[in-house]
Amino acid sequence: MTPAAIHGTDERKGPGRLFRLRARPTPPPRPEPGDVLAETEGLGVRLGDREVLTGLDLTVRAGEVLALVGPNGAGKSTLLGALAADVGAATGVVRIHGRPAARWTAPELALRRAVLPQSAALSFPFAVEEVVRMGRAPWAVVDQDDDDRAVAEAMAATEVAAFAGRPFSALSGGERARVALARVLAQRAPLLLLDEPTAALDLRHQELVLRLCRERARAGDTVVVVLHDLGLAAAYAHQVAVLRAGRLAAYGPPAEVFSERLLSDVYDQPVEVLPHPRTGAVLVAPRRDI
Repeated sequence: MTPAAIHGTDERKGPGRLFRLRARPTPPPRPEPGDVLAETEGLGVRLGDREVLTGLDLTVRAGEVLALVGPNGAGKSTLLGALAADVGAATGVVRIHGRPAARWTAPELALRRAVLPQSAALSFPFAVEEVVRMGRAPWAVVDQDDDDRAVAEAMAATEVAAFAGRPFSALSGGERARVALARVLAQRAPLLLLDEPTAALDLRHQELVLRLCRERARAGDTVVVVLHDLGLAAAYAHQVAVLRAGRLAAYGPPAEVFSERLLSDVYDQPVEVLPHPRTGAVLVAPRRDI
């Protein structure tokens, strides 16, 4: 296969010159439950002279919410960036939909994964609806027929429709976070990569966001979400990956992975893991002697 074929381009000779036509990206088929949408194998990432991730193996499957947890500096956001193909691998490989990340073009990636960064900032006074509609940009060369419905559904799901006409810059931090998430939802990619989506939210909207994650997983998509709240991770994630100093300390269902010994060790803070008195679900809290 030629490099042009790999990257979805077609080279043709014009009069006295060579020009390149980029093929229209093809949307991926809907994943089946259990399909591997992203994976890392022996992943190592360096930022400057610092090794941030080392020898990391991880598999992300359709129909699951995977929470990345761990202390500050553990490598959670870097891992999310690598899964998004925004951060390059120094060693090992990242595959998205079965293909090495570097072999996807940007338009192809935009149809396959949607990324929510830690913070959202815009230099121009776009209205809320305009910001959400930016999530439909990857579909501009494919199919625009469903744009209005996708935007409306995303705004309703995140409860931002009431201020659709307000400037994004005039919103509170929590409102901006919800608008940014609506943009990601409107993109309708099967792989959602969310970096601390609940950090600026109140209690109600934290629960709302994680319920949306579960709904997307039930619909067959995959959600990888960076969380600091271990209680939210325990309640809503199907799988958790506990990172420590750039390595995977544990991986599996929260009920199996979240133990007092492991979490106390990883966070260097005494932690209690208790059953919920009504449901029996896992509860995680710091041990306090007050």
